[in-house]
Amino acid sequence: MDKADFQSFLKVLPPVEFCCVYGSALHPNNLDKSTMVDYILGVSNPEQWHSQNLKMNKNHYASWLAHLGGAKLITEIADEIGVGVHFNPFVSWNNKMLKYGVVRMHDLIQDIINWERFYLSGRLQKPVCILVDNLDIEKVNSANLRAAISASLLLLPPKFTEEDLYAKICSLSYMGDLRMLFAEDRNKVKKIVQGQFGLFQSRYKPFLKEYEVKELLRLTSSGTHQTHISQDCSLSLARSLVNSLPPNIRSQMGMKLGQKTRLSESGRIIHEVTIGSREEAANCMRKVLQRKVMVSSARQAVSGVVTVGGVKAAKYLANKMCKAWKSLR
Repeated sequence: MDKADFQSFLKVLPPVEFCCVYGSALHPNNLDKSTMVDYILGVSNPEQWHSQNLKMNKNHYASWLAHLGGAKLITEIADEIGVGVHFNPFVSWNNKMLKYGVVRMHDLIQDIINWERFYLSGRLQKPVCILVDNLDIEKVNSANLRAAISASLLLLPPKFTEEDLYAKICSLSYMGDLRMLFAEDRNKVKKIVQGQFGLFQSRYKPFLKEYEVKELLRLTSSGTHQTHISQDCSLSLARSLVNSLPPNIRSQMGMKLGQKTRLSESGRIIHEVTIGSREEAANCMRKVLQRKVMVSSARQAVSGVVTVGGVKAAKYLANKMCKAWKSLR
């Protein structure tokens, strides 16, 4: 499927503020017609949007939700049980199988900027194909990409390859994900990065060049498509990386490691995490992210079982476990 094919599905849905496609459907060499195409839809008012969509596409929803709960219950389950996203999986359209998640624009922006749930922000750190962007989310997401680089650099050794960096970025949102224990392909991260390497490059290369100019990274090209990267692992650089993380993550790290306040040149109060060593900062950040991902993945899993019904949930889990089993073999 190309961009026009992805966009054509939107014609059968109510209008959205933001839409992107993510996942294996973007793999340049993906010829598997059975691959589910994953969409994220950002809307200003989810309850109102679901109300319209129920009139247009009632068959996309679990029958009990469509008949008994309606848009209000759909939205409440997403907000109170899940992480603000309602997914309709196994939607058959134009000989393709689709899954789309609907999220409130405010919640999407908060997750991108602040890693509030670290759920959709993790997906937007990987290659995506943006189809609708009325609020310039692509520009807002640049802060998310920068933060992903900072978090990954904190976890990486002094020397590594470009592929190592993208793999670390990709793995951030899987740390602590309960599905990775039994229902995901063990080689998932490696497959994503190798399959979409060019897309990762076009997404992150400008930032790497910028960091090279600032002398935060040293890039060395080899005869292959790989770039070798080295970084300064001093304590001062570690502090700089931590200061580049989203406020929510810094705040939680500060609660564990302690923090101090200082005035900036503009007179603004700045809270800085107290760091004794680079390893201490990396371990603390890892634990914060693992807990955040674990809670979000668990909540969304429960929400999914409730909203899509037992049969669809079992079918989705079976697909995941089949991939996990194949990867183990």
